[in-house]
Amino acid sequence: MKSLGVPSFDRTWGKATDICLIAEGCYPHVTGGVSSWIDWLMRNLPDYSFSVVSLVSGDESRTSRYPFPPNLLHFVELDLKGPGPSQRFGRRLKVSSAQVDDFTQALWRLVQKGGIDTLADVISAMDKFPRRPTYQDLTQSEFAWDVVCGMYRRIMPEASFIDFFWAWQSLVGGLFATLTFNLPQARIYHTISTGYAGILAARAAIDTNCRTLITEHGIYTNERRIEILTADWIVDTIDNGLATDNRLMDIRDLWIKAFESYARTCYDACDTITTLYGDNQKLQLELGADRDRLKIIPNGIDVDRFGAVRPEHGNPPTMALVGRVVPIKDVKTYISAARIVRESVPGLRALVLGPVDEDPQYAEECLQMIADLDLQETVFLAGRVNVLEWLPRIHVMVLSSLSEAQPLTILEAGAAGIPCVTTNVGSCSEILHGAEDEFPRFGAGGIVTDVVSPDQIAEGVVALLRDDHLRREMGNSLRRRVRHLYSSERSRDAYARLYGDPKPHQEVVRWQA
Repeated sequence: MKSLGVPSFDRTWGKATDICLIAEGCYPHVTGGVSSWIDWLMRNLPDYSFSVVSLVSGDESRTSRYPFPPNLLHFVELDLKGPGPSQRFGRRLKVSSAQVDDFTQALWRLVQKGGIDTLADVISAMDKFPRRPTYQDLTQSEFAWDVVCGMYRRIMPEASFIDFFWAWQSLVGGLFATLTFNLPQARIYHTISTGYAGILAARAAIDTNCRTLITEHGIYTNERRIEILTADWIVDTIDNGLATDNRLMDIRDLWIKAFESYARTCYDACDTITTLYGDNQKLQLELGADRDRLKIIPNGIDVDRFGAVRPEHGNPPTMALVGRVVPIKDVKTYISAARIVRESVPGLRALVLGPVDEDPQYAEECLQMIADLDLQETVFLAGRVNVLEWLPRIHVMVLSSLSEAQPLTILEAGAAGIPCVTTNVGSCSEILHGAEDEFPRFGAGGIVTDVVSPDQIAEGVVALLRDDHLRREMGNSLRRRVRHLYSSERSRDAYARLYGDPKPHQEVVRWQA
């Protein structure tokens, strides 16, 4: 029988780990990005014991892309679509109409406004039931029907009830999964995003009274907003005409408002709110984060390891993109840029270094595009490789992504003295040009372009490939900035200070579903 997920395990012997990491949609199932950071964090803090709760969705087959480090003592998946059928059913939950109203009112405030006190009210209402409700109670029962009807009357009675019902089931299914999940015991709960992971961390703060932290790489709420606004599976059911005020809430508004409320709840619960770069803090403040709790801890890399890279002489002019062949990396724009660069730089090699198996259809479309543009002798999809072995052959690193946080590939290239051409996403501009308050100033380490702009990317690559002095100058500037600001030791020490000293295994009293 095919496994549908990564097997859970528990080596804590009933004791608490130092840190429980809460991750949604990444570690250990996806390579690169946040997953790599989680793996780096655990391996660079070997004196701390870790648990990982991995939030997943659905029954697709999942495998671990990472060998677990020895200090990862507990791993479990939390399915946002709820537990398997054998775990769902129990005796009927008998509650009074007053209890239904109290729960519905608290849930309405959570979805519409958020806040740690509001989540505490939801949990308190659940505690007053004859027994703690199960996921089945909250999603597929007479009680669940009463709640959804009450929410419909409160939130959007002008909309289609059928559309509201299915949107509500999808939206709060993940919420209810986090509220009925057995929390691992830990001294600190550290979530890597807001959303459902953030709600689980906030619940941990309420149920255990332990410290709660968040490290945001990208701003989850902003990413979800973009997905929701462009989703064709969300039905708009209300025609607001040309009205500019008193706008009635529709399904998309419900989803966006809920995720904003979840973010406020998470920020309320966390005593420290860290992110990778300054621009993210502006968005965190807009979503209600307390300025006094904000902290920046950049990603870190092994600067000595990548700094030891020496360019190989005699290689053809080479540009490279390091990343998964998936739409968010916009590999098609990179391919288009390579076609333009080839017209000005004879003998060009354009490498794509990264796995091609995460979105096979997109990878096949890229291969077809390469064939259609007659680039088979120019663009090469190398698949999963040891990037360190390829860096000596690369003259310019390119990042064409539609969205990023603080890409490690740019830091690694910078440590090796390779200048970069990147889209203006995440912290790329800050990495290449420096923060506003950078001192000393290190100079430009590359060129920043608009997204989906093959002409701009090509122009930047051509400028660097045709001017050896400019390429060396920018590469050296980036090398100095990365070495000074983005070392693995600097980042590791910041998290060690944040966590405090590791403690012996200890009992933690908390509620179990």
